[in-house]
Amino acid sequence: MVRLELTLAIIKPHAVKNPVALSYIRNEIKNKFIVVKTKRVSLDKETASNFYKEHMGKFFYNRLVTFMCSGSVDVHVLGGGGAVAGWRRALGPTAALRAQFLQPACLRALFGISDTRNVAHGSDSPASAEREIKFFFPEFSFYDWHHTDEVMFRKGPIIFNDYLFQHVRKL
Repeated sequence: MVRLELTLAIIKPHAVKNPVALSYIRNEIKNKFIVVKTKRVSLDKETASNFYKEHMGKFFYNRLVTFMCSGSVDVHVLGGGGAVAGWRRALGPTAALRAQFLQPACLRALFGISDTRNVAHGSDSPASAEREIKFFFPEFSFYDWHHTDEVMFRKGPIIFNDYLFQHVRKL
């Protein structure tokens, strides 16, 4: 039995504003991962600062926080075997220009504009994923996920609900 791993994906403001990019990214997500939770939010400076506090003091911190407050972001909890590595592989290198040369088919190469406007965020480890998921979905129960929901998603049947943009149990 392979347990499903969870990761957090954030689609950044410039991609949410671009219907072509958003549609392409959403198709990649729903075809490669189980979408467990999803929501669209607008971050204020305090929330963005708290989320990215590990980068405080770095040269790009203020630019990143300001950018993340510039429009709505889509936040998703993705599940799958090796979801953390799988989502980061789909994203490609952090720097958009580097991504264009090293992995021209990855999301950051296709839709990234700069190191900050690089299309999306992905958790870098299962521990980060848990912390980041709790940040955006404080009501999410990892206990319930591991003891009830994960079994349902793994065994199925599940279907994708386009309106909710998440997978649900097929009744």
